[in-house]
Amino acid sequence: MKFASLKHGRDGHLIIVSRDLKTAVDCGEIASTLQYALDNWERVAPLLEEQYDRLNNGKGDFFTFVPEACASPLPRAFQWLDGSAYINHVELVRKARNAEVPESFYSDPLMYQGGSDTFIGPMDPIVAISEDHGIDFEAEVVVITDDVPMAVSERKAKDHIKLIMLVDDVSLRGLIPNELRKGFGFVNGKASSAFSPVAVTPDELGKSWKGSKVHLPLLVEYNEKPFGKTNAGIDMTFNFSKLVAHAAQTRELCAGTIIGSGTVSNQGENGDPGKKIEDGGLGYSCIAEIRMIETIQNGKASTPFMKFGDRVSIEMNDKDGNSIFGKIDHFVEKYKK
Repeated sequence: MKFASLKHGRDGHLIIVSRDLKTAVDCGEIASTLQYALDNWERVAPLLEEQYDRLNNGKGDFFTFVPEACASPLPRAFQWLDGSAYINHVELVRKARNAEVPESFYSDPLMYQGGSDTFIGPMDPIVAISEDHGIDFEAEVVVITDDVPMAVSERKAKDHIKLIMLVDDVSLRGLIPNELRKGFGFVNGKASSAFSPVAVTPDELGKSWKGSKVHLPLLVEYNEKPFGKTNAGIDMTFNFSKLVAHAAQTRELCAGTIIGSGTVSNQGENGDPGKKIEDGGLGYSCIAEIRMIETIQNGKASTPFMKFGDRVSIEMNDKDGNSIFGKIDHFVEKYKK
């Protein structure tokens, strides 16, 4: 199934979207919001599946799907936990700082708790106060869970993954270092995130959902030029089952918890840091990564962070070239008081 939330109040209005992302149908009589559907998944999922099948067969009172009218599938969530599952990205961060990667990082996932009260829509602007804050995008894959029991095993954690989305986990790189120096995480360095217009059930990915990973390229365009096509299933040290189990080690997770993969990052062919697309590589999923490589190779970074008016889009296609989640597509806009 595929779901989206039209902009409506704080929590949106749930609609079912056709597999080809062209049409949609209102499902308010079954579940008015995605959070309600997740809270009551066992009861409402079969009813939603019936409507989804009818929609894909051209039956029912359907209408044209307009991504611009959408909020993020969960316009706000009870919990947003973002991991750092691609150790290649972590290694580059450390190497650029002339620091070693602690051995524990290869067995114990990094994860932080982000703000989840004000997600922005997939085509809403990234609003920032200053370019000096180091505005960056981070293209990632995320999952949404139902209620997860405390201390769940990795094997059972997979069954609690109900939906998959993409995210632009917007970062303000200029603010993060000073926050981390305090030794207590970061808050101001993370702006509101934007999720793909559509959230999908894992079965929609077919064989591309394997081992609790999405084995497809994550396509990033920056200012309308190809920037990244890293494969989300490659070099992912911790799969989503591991990330869900890690998050639930000491507490239950409530339905609607969003867990992110962290910036998707691939090594180069020979284990090197990777190359730009124009140089024959897979590119990158954030600006910070190319800046780290520049620092390692040249002693300093030369690629600037985002400026007001810059545009980023994030999308993932199936093996036939069809968009799965729709596109995150937005500009950076100066905040006006």
